[in-house]
Amino acid sequence: MSGGYVEEHAREVARAAERIRGHVRRTPSLTTDLDPSLRLKAECFQVTGSFKPRGAFNAVLSLIERGERPKGVIAVSSGNHAQAVALAAGSVGIPALILIPEDANPAKVAATRALGAEVIQDGITFANREQRLREVMAERGFTLVHPFNDWDVIHGQGTAVRELLEDEPDLEVVVAPVGGGGLLAGSAISARDHRESIQVIGVEPVAADDAYRSWKAGSIETLPASPATLADGVRTTAIGERNFEVMFAHRLVDQIVTVTEDEIAEALRVAWSRLHLALEPTGTLPLAAFLAGKLPVGRTGLVLSGGNANLQTVATLLR
Repeated sequence: MSGGYVEEHAREVARAAERIRGHVRRTPSLTTDLDPSLRLKAECFQVTGSFKPRGAFNAVLSLIERGERPKGVIAVSSGNHAQAVALAAGSVGIPALILIPEDANPAKVAATRALGAEVIQDGITFANREQRLREVMAERGFTLVHPFNDWDVIHGQGTAVRELLEDEPDLEVVVAPVGGGGLLAGSAISARDHRESIQVIGVEPVAADDAYRSWKAGSIETLPASPATLADGVRTTAIGERNFEVMFAHRLVDQIVTVTEDEIAEALRVAWSRLHLALEPTGTLPLAAFLAGKLPVGRTGLVLSGGNANLQTVATLLR
């Protein structure tokens, strides 16, 4: 593990924390009666209901700082990144255009439009969205804010675990969901900067196990199609190159754990009924791994990434 590498990126996380201060909330670290050694970083209480504004604000504000004020910003997202980019762009008076797949959570789409973004959904699927993104970028001349494969986004996402470890410095294990890898990569940077011996674990659905496959293979593995999972926030087919670099090339992540759809559903029921936290399925992934006994024993912090749930899905699961 490269100490210099961690220190370099941790400095950028610290700068991100200062840059986005005033735009995002410092979310609480919660105790729970599930286990006295457990701490929950409740990003469901974040602005827009997920951790995503951390990275989006850092990316957009960094563009402005560098004198690269764009004509507009563009993103592809299933919903949480979309809302974050819309909010960040609106805060500095820049237009935002978001491509969202047709089958995305309607509540997330409505929230993105309410924040002032232009949304394109017609004909957008997980399979073609990257191609359509390139086409629309060429047409409009907008600057991309990538949901995970972007250093400014990664450093911004790392502020969540930076806060968690300021509040809970004795944690021995930090656990976060992994889709494209922005949150987990940023979390790993902050955790290793805090203490090299801390364990960093990512959690993803069995049905969306591209990060697990990449960890085992030592190279980026791509799923053949967008996975079908309750956790719609991690329906990526591959992690990003920068995220792979942090997580696996530099070995800042110790392990990727996978959880079943039944385990995700049970974690959501526990979150809503016992913890009284309105989490979306993606936000429950670390909790699912904990409840299933798949995490190491020790003082553990779970990053609960968001709470923008499809209420019809939640109602079905709670029944």
